[in-house]
Formats: sequence, structure tokens, C-alpha cells
Amino acid sequence: MEPGRFSLLTFDCYGTLVDWESGIVDATRAVCRVHGVDPFDGRLLSAFAAAEHLAQGGPYRSYRAVLADTLCRMGQALGFRPSRQEQDAFADSPGRWPVFPDTVDALGRLARRYRLGIVSNVDDDLFAQTQSRLGTAFDWVVTAEQVRSYKPAHKHFDEMAARSGTARERTLHVAQSLFHDIAPASALGYATLWVNRPSRASGGGATPPAQARPDAQVDDMAGAARLLVGED
Repeated sequence: MEPGRFSLLTFDCYGTLVDWESGIVDATRAVCRVHGVDPFDGRLLSAFAAAEHLAQGGPYRSYRAVLADTLCRMGQALGFRPSRQEQDAFADSPGRWPVFPDTVDALGRLARRYRLGIVSNVDDDLFAQTQSRLGTAFDWVVTAEQVRSYKPAHKHFDEMAARSGTARERTLHVAQSLFHDIAPASALGYATLWVNRPSRASGGGATPPAQARPDAQVDDMAGAARLLVGED
């Protein structure tokens, strides 16, 4: 890991910059309580990981549609049937999921040295709600809505390379999910930095488990900034 070799850093957003486990748990638990079920956090996240993966299969659908389907599939596993209103509220929730406390400062430090990009499995308007709280103007943003595909498929990475004009050798992909990000980026020949944040669930947390070997790993975005910029 030689920071000087990179000119572009690409990031997954939810799970890496945004605390999606807290967002998922809070949004799902509100529905569970209405229906009289109370699974522990790890069970909720494992159910989400399995359900979202299935919901993203087949022809492309908006992430809102994916999340509505995900909640229904979670309900089948956990013992409740969400109403249409509950599905819609869950589908709207990502824009309100909390940003990790270390994210804004780290992105600000990194933006002074590198160009920054986002590759995210989300709709444009949901990311726009989140971006207003990240404190950084990204050079490029590639969403699932734009490429009509979900990672770990490769379209996000291909589109980012085309827009940025940056060679793979000059790009570092930074992400929390081994399944959605580190594995496909590594397979495409990108250097990868795993942000190995602690999870409330075993295995892959809110993502399916995967075998992948990142080039380096840190505990959080503050660690990423120290590695790639150094101490201020």
C-alpha cells in the first residue's frame, strides 16, 4: 500500500461512510414492534443480508423497490407481514441513516490530496439526501439507478473508470463489504482497502459472507485517512 501511487479513491457509501447497520436495525425494529416480534440485532441484520441479496436478483429494480421486497422477505423469516405503508417507510429510510462520526473529517482530509468517487447500490435521490450530510463534493458519483445494476456486478466499476478516465493502477477502492465491493474490485485488478468496522452480527453482518483478500485494512475512516494522508 503506497499512497503516492493513487490519484482516485472510490468509496462504497452505506456501511463504509454511513452506519447502515444502525439504520437497518432502527428502521426494521420499529416495524417488528408493531407486529409483536423482537429479534436481536444480529438476527435482524442476518435476515436483511439474505433478503436483500435475493431481492437484488433478476431484472433491475429501483433500490426502493428492492428494500420494500427485502422487508417482506425479512418478515417471512422473522414472523411478520409488513403493510404497504411500512414497506414504503423502510424504502425511504436510507437517506436518514446516520453518518459514522469519523466520516466527515476523514473525507475532508482525503479530498485535499485525492479525487473522490462514490460507487453505491442505491437510488440517486436517496444518495442525494445522504450526500448533504457527508460534507464533501465528490468528483464522480455512480449509483445503481444510473447503471441499472447492483454490486457485486461490475458495472459500477466500469462506469467509474469511464467517467474518471483514471487507470486501475491509480485507483484505490475503499469499502466495508467484502461481498459487494472488495471481492469484485479485487477481481477487476483494483487495489482495495477494507474498512473493517465492527458488526452487530456474525459472518458478513448486513451483507452475505464472502472470501476476499484486500490489500490493506483499517478499522474506520479515521484509520483510512491516517494511512493515506498521514497525521495532520
